[in-house]
Amino acid sequence: MILKKIELRNFRNYEKLTTRFYKGINIIYGDNAQGKTNLLESIYVLGLTKSHRSFIDNNLIKKDTESLHITGTISGGVLDKKLEITIDNRNKYLKIDDSSIKKVSDYISSMNIIIFYPDDLEILKGSPQLRRKYLNVELSQLYNSYYIVMNDYNKLLKIRNDYLKKWGKGKSIDQNYFDIVTSYLLDKAILIYQMRTKYIEKINENCPKIYKDIMDVDDFHIRYVPNMDIPNIKDDKLKEHLLQQFEKKLEYDKRMMTTTLGPHKDDLEFFIGDKNLKLYGSQGQQRIAVLALKLSEIPIFKKYKDTTPILLLDDVFSELSDDKKNNLMKYIEKDIQTIITTTELNNLDPKLIKRSKLFKIENGKLIKIKEVKENE
Repeated sequence: MILKKIELRNFRNYEKLTTRFYKGINIIYGDNAQGKTNLLESIYVLGLTKSHRSFIDNNLIKKDTESLHITGTISGGVLDKKLEITIDNRNKYLKIDDSSIKKVSDYISSMNIIIFYPDDLEILKGSPQLRRKYLNVELSQLYNSYYIVMNDYNKLLKIRNDYLKKWGKGKSIDQNYFDIVTSYLLDKAILIYQMRTKYIEKINENCPKIYKDIMDVDDFHIRYVPNMDIPNIKDDKLKEHLLQQFEKKLEYDKRMMTTTLGPHKDDLEFFIGDKNLKLYGSQGQQRIAVLALKLSEIPIFKKYKDTTPILLLDDVFSELSDDKKNNLMKYIEKDIQTIITTTELNNLDPKLIKRSKLFKIENGKLIKIKEVKENE
């Protein structure tokens, strides 16, 4: 998959920008606060309809303007595809090839993106909510069915929690309807558990080797930690088993006025051997652990979507020693479109620069410095 062209209007510090990217490696360099990260963010928003940096869409709109517009041309099949997203103060509008798209699930699998940026360290160090967000975003890119199931789960969870709030305040509720909602909630929960489990299994097929290649350390792995006891039994028996856990927690849930069990409480843990990196890892070990996690997604997209994702690396190399930079280089392949930002070109290997298209950015203006021949 290749992002051939992007056009921005009123996005962050960009009033207007149009640029074409090389199918291989693209390097965007310039001083801080010039718009490098904003440009990568615009690509992410184009693909996933949301920012990885802000929960509030209106923050993306350039100051003193009323709406933003992003258009991108991608290739990954026989024909090019045009994606468009418009955000104003009230709504978000999506289009594919000039046709309006009403459901986000019909849009987000069109363009696959893997991004690594400095704040990604919080995936490991931060709250479980950030790790669940990571799981939800990546699985939604792989399978639009996951996005639909997760959306259904959240709607049912809200209904159940609303009933628990009423119940906890001593108000009467429809017990039969509450039980039906709980039953449907568990149907969705089982699907989410299964898809998350398989995804982490796939990640663990790749990330130990990547971590070893970069850090020269063995036995790195990631553990999926469900919030409930999930035995390896058939779906019908599993639902019965989970329902028993819900029933045991019901009085507690009433007091808390919320559902305390389910995939909305799951977590991930990062280990080297039996050492939990969140508790005992150095910042360098933690950073490479998250980078290995992200790079582990590339073969998954290749295998299960028959395409390569677009790789966005925001100021990654400035934090790495020379030997780790060189070890990382093998994962920046020419058959994967990669867009790298950096403050200084001397942070990068000259061999990498030689085979890359270069852009310099100054105050939201992108200047092409070096082209790359398409057959190189």
